[in-house]
Amino acid sequence: MKLLFVCLGNICRSPTAHGVMVKQLADARIDFVEVDSAGTAAYHIGNPPDSRTQAAAERRGYDLSGLRARQVTPEDFYEFDYIFAMDESNLNDLQQLQPEESKARLLLALAFSAERGSTVPDPYYGGEKGFDDVLDLCETLSQDIIKSIVRVETP
Repeated sequence: MKLLFVCLGNICRSPTAHGVMVKQLADARIDFVEVDSAGTAAYHIGNPPDSRTQAAAERRGYDLSGLRARQVTPEDFYEFDYIFAMDESNLNDLQQLQPEESKARLLLALAFSAERGSTVPDPYYGGEKGFDDVLDLCETLSQDIIKSIVRVETP
């Protein structure tokens, strides 16, 4: 199973979700799931996650330092089983990009959470609390995705 998390620039929200999911899968000893992240825009290709994102993640034991921003590609819609958008705008962009015959299921990142109608807010122009809030939501959505999809589709 392959999961892709997508935000606008792939330097704040989606790499956070990526890093959190990888750690939660490892902690649960689930090794058949691959995780990646990408952005709908090409602003930061090749850059590491925002330093504030990395600092917030490190405070909770997540290492995002090896991640690099990339843009969503047409191949992603064939490569990934689930593509999770951080907000409605990114979901709309993905729906526009998705080839008709692709297999990927596009969902909001919190689709399986109690906060189902919610989105993961972009912390880029805010303060430290925004990055902590993103981590809270990413921890929740990762747990909920593992319970709702990964555990159900265990090989």
